[in-house]
Amino acid sequence: MSEGPFFQSLATIMVAAGLVAVVFSRLKWPKAIGYILAGVLLNEHTWGGAFLADPGSVQTIGQLGVVFLMFTMGLEFSVSSMKKVGHVVMPTALLDTVVMVWLGFTIGRSVFGWDIVPSFFLGAAICDSATTLLAKVIDEMRWKERPFVKYVLGTSVCEDILCIGIIALISGVATGQGLSFSSMASAVGGVGVFFGATIVFGMVFVPKFLNSVARRKDDETLLVALLGCCFVVAYIAYRLDFSLALGAFLVGILGASSDARTRIHAMVMPLRSTFAAVFFVSIGLMVDPSACLHHLPAILLLTAVVLVGKFFNCFAGTLLTGEEGLKTSVQVGFSMAQIGEFAFMVALLYHSYRGSLKELHPTWGETDPVLPIVVGVSLLTTVLNPLLIRLSDKAGNLAETYCPSRFFKLLAAYRGFLARYRAAGSDDRRAVVRADIRQLILVGVLQFAVALVFAGLDRVDWSTLSKFFNDHKRIFFCLLMNTVLITILPQVFALARRLADGIAGIVVGRGEAAWQVAIQRVVRLVALAVVISLDFLEVAMINVNLAPGDWWSRAVIASILLLAAVFGWRFFVKTGRLAAQNFTEAMEADERLARLSKEVTLMLPGDEIGRLEIPQGSPAVGGTVVSLNIRAKTGAFVLSVEREGRVTRNIGPEFVFAAADRLTVLGGRKAVTALQNLIAEVK
Repeated sequence: MSEGPFFQSLATIMVAAGLVAVVFSRLKWPKAIGYILAGVLLNEHTWGGAFLADPGSVQTIGQLGVVFLMFTMGLEFSVSSMKKVGHVVMPTALLDTVVMVWLGFTIGRSVFGWDIVPSFFLGAAICDSATTLLAKVIDEMRWKERPFVKYVLGTSVCEDILCIGIIALISGVATGQGLSFSSMASAVGGVGVFFGATIVFGMVFVPKFLNSVARRKDDETLLVALLGCCFVVAYIAYRLDFSLALGAFLVGILGASSDARTRIHAMVMPLRSTFAAVFFVSIGLMVDPSACLHHLPAILLLTAVVLVGKFFNCFAGTLLTGEEGLKTSVQVGFSMAQIGEFAFMVALLYHSYRGSLKELHPTWGETDPVLPIVVGVSLLTTVLNPLLIRLSDKAGNLAETYCPSRFFKLLAAYRGFLARYRAAGSDDRRAVVRADIRQLILVGVLQFAVALVFAGLDRVDWSTLSKFFNDHKRIFFCLLMNTVLITILPQVFALARRLADGIAGIVVGRGEAAWQVAIQRVVRLVALAVVISLDFLEVAMINVNLAPGDWWSRAVIASILLLAAVFGWRFFVKTGRLAAQNFTEAMEADERLARLSKEVTLMLPGDEIGRLEIPQGSPAVGGTVVSLNIRAKTGAFVLSVEREGRVTRNIGPEFVFAAADRLTVLGGRKAVTALQNLIAEVK
């Protein structure tokens, strides 16, 4: 990469993007469209000569836009919000994604006469709606509080997740030999393991780490630390032949589970805006306007398929879940009838594989139709989407006005049936058993992921670091892997006992007769033995593949692990419990932040939030809220107490304070100062 041509190209792009941002902001049009049009005007296809001296390096920099775009989408992903609407948005997103991939694939094969791989790329390109554009349009219209919005954004986020998996799948397909079942199974299984392992292990460590960094009140340190995690995971995803978008999105979810989510989002948004502009311009650089005009009939056909297909899919999905009425379903259908940034990513991915896929259609040459068709459809649907959202309100009212009353009766009966079905299964003991089984399956996936990580490290040549370590690396990595597995083992035992109790209760019941107690014990022992045996079988299979070949190395590893298990069992149990607690706290971050925001909203004029630490020798050590009479003496209110990294909120009157406790208190300045003086007094 030559510095002069690169900076000349980057300067040209940023000037063009700046002008587009000003003009489109005044016109209140989506800026992404303007960036793409700027790229079209700057590329070599439009004028016969390029304005950019080094467009290839600019496209590489544009990939940073993908990373920041997906990272901020992950930051905006709310686990608690998804729980509330998940039973609506997940089936709707799955239905829409599957049907649109099938439609795109069918049109590519039957109408355009393409081969399997480009047809599959076309289906993937038209299956996902643009979350960023939807959120921006809805925000500009001030419709955030309308009932249908949460379903629109939730469905779009679910489609983003599904599309990330599809991108990983088609990446494997494009680099393989066609669309075989084995390649699909391998791609889907790989992305599932990577997704689950990154989320679980990341939830255990990353939010806690970010919270500790955030307490330093240094925004630069917080941003650099998080971006370091982001690019490491994105690079790992890239090395595993997944998408950069997948790794960036997952780290965004991890960042959203920290208490500093708002600060992180505010700091990352300028970076996202800058690099996303370069990304969209880089898309426009590859568009040939003459090719778009040449493929105009195909673009118009696919635009109609997207508008009609996504409307009916999302309308039917929302309606069939039985949660909302006709108007909300119509509005969801109208809002989701578009494609956006993911279509660009899929088209860009296909463009990168085009050289290895030319043998599928040698007559295409350099005029590959996939990119101009996808970009043309995306531009048209993006332009129409704000108009459709505005029309959705009137369309919903018209649907409710002119729909036959018989349909509303059938819909009410159907929704009542679903409500009774959900209520019947909500308190069933079988639901608890199913949840335990899912958690055990997840643990099995995590153990497999741990094995894959250390197997990958074993294949690395470490001789430049240390020849001794490289000669004995399998011993070290086998020890480390089994140490991690031993830490997971206590959680397996706890889940196995709970699952065995649940199965015994379902099979025999909760009676206290002698024969019932005896059968319960037998069922419990059998279930416990089966679960533990399956887990040990997985661990044994993992060790067979990674354990050293010579007997003495295996004997040394077995001896060390046995001693560690015997003498360090309490440590492993404590570590496992702490990891489980960190994961639970990360998953409940939204609820915790919501409770804190409610507490803050109760502040009176003049109140402020203070943070104090109890020193050694303070009269507060060993005291409680009642014994210290904090409220009466100071007028301050203790919101939470942090001790050894754990935060306790809504403390009771008998909570016992200890040295080094960090208090978050609410009150006027005089009240906070009075409490500080109280805990600072030396006995």
